[in-house]
Amino acid sequence: MSTDPQAPARSTTAPASPAIQLDFRSGRWIEHWNPEDTAQWEREGRRIAKRNLNWSIFAEFLGFVVWQLWSIVVVSLPAAGFSFDTSQTFWLISMPSLVGATLRIPYTFTVSRFGGRNWTIVSALLLLIPTIGLALCVANPGTPFWLMLAVAGLAGLGGGNFASSMANITFFFPAREKGWALGLNAAGGNLGAAIAQLAVPIAVSLTAVVTTGAASAKGGSSLAIAGLMWVPLILIAAIGAWRRMDNLSNAKGDLAGSLAALKEPHLWIVAFLYIGTFGSFIGFSGVFPKLIKDFFPSYSSFAIGAAALSLAFLGPLVGSLSRPYGGKLADRFGGARITVIAFAVMAAVTLTVIATLPLKNFWLFLALFLALFAASGIGNGSTYRMIPVIFARASRAAKAGAAPSHTNRLASAALGLVSAIGAYGGFVIPQLLGASSSATGSYVPAFFCFVGAYALMLIVAWACYLRRSSAVAQAGA
Repeated sequence: MSTDPQAPARSTTAPASPAIQLDFRSGRWIEHWNPEDTAQWEREGRRIAKRNLNWSIFAEFLGFVVWQLWSIVVVSLPAAGFSFDTSQTFWLISMPSLVGATLRIPYTFTVSRFGGRNWTIVSALLLLIPTIGLALCVANPGTPFWLMLAVAGLAGLGGGNFASSMANITFFFPAREKGWALGLNAAGGNLGAAIAQLAVPIAVSLTAVVTTGAASAKGGSSLAIAGLMWVPLILIAAIGAWRRMDNLSNAKGDLAGSLAALKEPHLWIVAFLYIGTFGSFIGFSGVFPKLIKDFFPSYSSFAIGAAALSLAFLGPLVGSLSRPYGGKLADRFGGARITVIAFAVMAAVTLTVIATLPLKNFWLFLALFLALFAASGIGNGSTYRMIPVIFARASRAAKAGAAPSHTNRLASAALGLVSAIGAYGGFVIPQLLGASSSATGSYVPAFFCFVGAYALMLIVAWACYLRRSSAVAQAGA
């Protein structure tokens, strides 16, 4: 029995039915955790799991905040004395996504190596590096581009947090409640992108008023608050994880399952589709402030008293809130069908954006992009929901006689790998927009590329998972 003063108190009430007794060891390690044991779960497991989920959501929320900081800051760099060209600007926007997507792969296995509570502490504290680094970089207009790019890349540490957070929470909940818990964890993280885009412009403008007497971000001193304002919350997240979260001794990573999943063609098909859904969400979240600044500079911010408000936050907010509905619609009508519809809407909306740009109507532009974010959010939920269904149907279609446990292992591993691959869309979208602007002076060619990609993804989703003659559709469609 642990003598750790911070260990949760053991219940003194006798269980209603026999259950495995939890053992709380030093360092907040829990032995014999089994959420499928109903008696254990009802007696103390549910309370412990919810407490860990709450702090996991908070830490992941801050990860998404840090992941998106540079997409907000770049629009204010010219006013702060920086003179980067279009290509350099889009590199600053896209580098966090490139690093974050790559880190999601190793982050998936950190929980089994270090413990969920321990890694949450470490991953939260690592966010201090990009936030403080951002503040130091923007405070000096003489900061070289290569250093700015390196610090922007470090913001990808926040993107990696999603993988470790999801891997940790999946061990805490029984199968019957796992979907809801993971959905809350994902939605809470995604909201970080919206809250960052809402809060940072307000904080920067108010800081400018205090320091210069003008509601603008002239000078790096006010822009530095974009990073510094999150430092106290990061410290709270780390301390909260240290005091309130737990490590599970039986939380073991499944490297063999991940290697097996990589050999499955369906992993790569769904990952391709997820690049279009989640990649669009995170990619357009990153570029939306700049698109508004470039197309409608007078609408880039709205003065509310001494504060400046950017409506760019509405995009990721709508995308985050619509994601759970994608899962619900997938449960009712089928994930493949909802994903195909989502891609059709995304392609149609993007074409409408191209057609209406000459009208120079900001409110129409905003409404269309909110529709695009909503469709991408619904597609996120439906595509992610497809993964366990597809692996189960693929096994039946192949008549391999795979045991359910084997299918579940592949599906579980695929969830983490697909989330990592899909995040690369956040790098591709800014890069295509930057290349289009540099080569033609217009973003329109890039938008046509997006339309073509959505049409291709629609065809792939239909051909593989909806077409009557496809093996997976025949197995259970």
